[in-house]
Amino acid sequence: MTEHDHSHHHHAGDETQMATDPVCGMKVEVSPETPTQELEGEPYYFCSDRCFNRFNSDPWLYAWSGGADGQMHEGVPPSTSATSAPGTQWTCPMHPEIIREEPGTCPICGMALEPVIPSDDQNEELVDFTRRMWLSSIAAIPLIILTMGEMVGLPVRNWVGHQMSYYMEFLIATPVILWAAQPFFERGIASIQNRSPNMWTLIALGVGAAYIYSLFATFLPGIFPEQYRSAEGVGTYFEAAVVIIALVFVGQVLELRARERTGDAIRALLDLAPKMARRILPDGQEEDIQLDQVVVGDLLRIRPGDSVPVDATVVEGHSSIDESMITGEPVPVEKTEGDRVTGGTINKNGSLAVRAAKVGADTVLAQIVEMVAGARRSRAPIQGLADRVSSIFVPTVVIIAIVSFIVWLSIGPNPALAFAIASAVSVLIIACPCALGLATPISITTAAGRGAQAGVLIKDAEALERMARVDTVIVDKTGTLTLGKPELTNAVSLSNLTSDDVLTFAAALELGSEHPLAEAIVEGARERGLTLPKALNFEAVTGKGVKGSVEGQQVALGNTAMMELLSIDTSKVEADMNTLRSEGKTAMFVALEGELAGVVAVTDPIKPTTSDAIRDLHSLGLRIIMATGDNLRTAQAVAKDLGIDEVRADVLPEDKKALVDELRATGHKVAMAGDGVNDAPALASADVGIAMGTGADVAVESAGITLLGGDLVGIVRARKLAKATLRNIKQNLFFAFAYNAAGVPIAAGVLYPFLGLLLSPMIAAAAMSLSSVSVIANALRLRHVKL
Repeated sequence: MTEHDHSHHHHAGDETQMATDPVCGMKVEVSPETPTQELEGEPYYFCSDRCFNRFNSDPWLYAWSGGADGQMHEGVPPSTSATSAPGTQWTCPMHPEIIREEPGTCPICGMALEPVIPSDDQNEELVDFTRRMWLSSIAAIPLIILTMGEMVGLPVRNWVGHQMSYYMEFLIATPVILWAAQPFFERGIASIQNRSPNMWTLIALGVGAAYIYSLFATFLPGIFPEQYRSAEGVGTYFEAAVVIIALVFVGQVLELRARERTGDAIRALLDLAPKMARRILPDGQEEDIQLDQVVVGDLLRIRPGDSVPVDATVVEGHSSIDESMITGEPVPVEKTEGDRVTGGTINKNGSLAVRAAKVGADTVLAQIVEMVAGARRSRAPIQGLADRVSSIFVPTVVIIAIVSFIVWLSIGPNPALAFAIASAVSVLIIACPCALGLATPISITTAAGRGAQAGVLIKDAEALERMARVDTVIVDKTGTLTLGKPELTNAVSLSNLTSDDVLTFAAALELGSEHPLAEAIVEGARERGLTLPKALNFEAVTGKGVKGSVEGQQVALGNTAMMELLSIDTSKVEADMNTLRSEGKTAMFVALEGELAGVVAVTDPIKPTTSDAIRDLHSLGLRIIMATGDNLRTAQAVAKDLGIDEVRADVLPEDKKALVDELRATGHKVAMAGDGVNDAPALASADVGIAMGTGADVAVESAGITLLGGDLVGIVRARKLAKATLRNIKQNLFFAFAYNAAGVPIAAGVLYPFLGLLLSPMIAAAAMSLSSVSVIANALRLRHVKL
């Protein structure tokens, strides 16, 4: 460790103790009033509250740079270190299947690897390439003046002589070639060793050929045939080599900066979690601790305006929580005792005491970040086209460059060798396939981040591409179209009992059930102030209802099938039941001692967003099928109100998968939306499984897309995002293909016989760099797509 001679220890005989503020570096006179903070037993002193607060926002960032003793300390490294986070993995933006434990370059394309999960760490490659860009750019200026100054009234070459000009060009260009361009040659050589020719192969060949040719032209001009020499000697390409390097670096720097922006969404998600949490101690005192010190079971205080540090359950207080950063929904959600809160959301007004339930990598926020990062690493099927082209592209370009060189050398005008070199180098440089390789992954990366901001989590690129081609969406009713919180609407007596008596028997029986309809009946009875006796011998009959004993009498509650099981005739009241069902209510019979006693009806209110969402889905070209376990008449009533295209009622869990298989067998592209364990087989079987984020973990695991909002609006957003992403990828591929299809022939000189046009290697380098930047710029438009 490096020691810094801050000299702020307290020594015997010193009248005052001096320390160094770890934030601003100022000397601080330590006194009882000095702001102080301890970290792992080390004291830190601050010149002001401002520095004190900045330290607490990220203690390790400042503590690493020097504690109270002025030394570097063991512990967590600063976030600005490129290798700071232990376990950080690195991947290639163009070939996400490449995963490494350390930074380096991609063995396939030679690009620098970047962290799988973007951070605020300094991009070392960007810093290095920027330095090299400035050196090569500065060197390019005198070279251009030496070679082209006469065009603007600066005949420097005439002043110093042609041979001296060649020597000066050599002296200026060589440091650029040997130092600045070093990464190009290293990656070019590696590509040949790995038998994976790529853009760096072409750049290294082009620049290397121009420089070596110029060396021979400067120092051994006699080896060239007479027809290639003039009174001034043999022409050189030092300036072309340096300008090409400078322009490639300009393109790389622009590309690196643009690529960093594709990770902005993940960085924004990471920033949602606060760095500190406020823990409530057993004696009621409160202390600020680092987020990574929070453990499951800790009691935490969330003050108004604070970010929720971890996933937790409210144990005291009442407030509204802004969950828009995670779900995309702008309306704050009311939270009170027993409700769950999600890490990264913001407490609006009240103070809450919460019990930590999930911390670290188990939190919803951490899982969102991991899912987005996973989508960045996945490959869309459409990328296969670019991969197939790229695999034969570089060898083809090298062959074209060689053919171009030979043709120009054989039949070109004097000086033929100069034309041959220029065309060959231009072909090599302009054809770099970087834009082709970036076309798909850069769009997927941006789209995954944009989706996360809107509450749409993309598990992999294939799901996103398939979502764009879906024509049919299957949705459940309860919890998807409806709120999933049924309410009691009717309690009707069909005997000498009162309606309250009927409801009492039904609710007493349902006390033993955890079904949402049961909860609605029990809650409705309690709202009427009814006292519920205890039920004995409770039994649930799958798909039919429940039965048991209440106050010594046999009670049954269920559908028509349940009454048939008990040999009870319901024909006289079926018309009334159908009337209730046609209103979208779930009606159930209540039987007492084998006789029909009454009817209770429950409705699950439609979500406010459902109607508009279905209209939007129709406008996006989708057919909606509702698959529900509810009876046909109730399901049809709901479907009619919402404009749903088709209803499949009385559907058992295994029937949903069969429905998916049936539709796919007839050529439909199917998306299945579900939120329960019983939906998992259908989710896995569909072209695209869409899990409502409010549902079971197994449903989320089986799905390619997860909607944090839990309603149809998320499906609308997913569809819009998928269509926009596929369109963006096709645009990028078109740009890359069209660019190379047009650029290579022009660089080879096909227009020269007709228009006298031959592409300069320097123009080719500028065009090559511009193509990659244009592809990234086009992909970045997805950050602002309206969902």
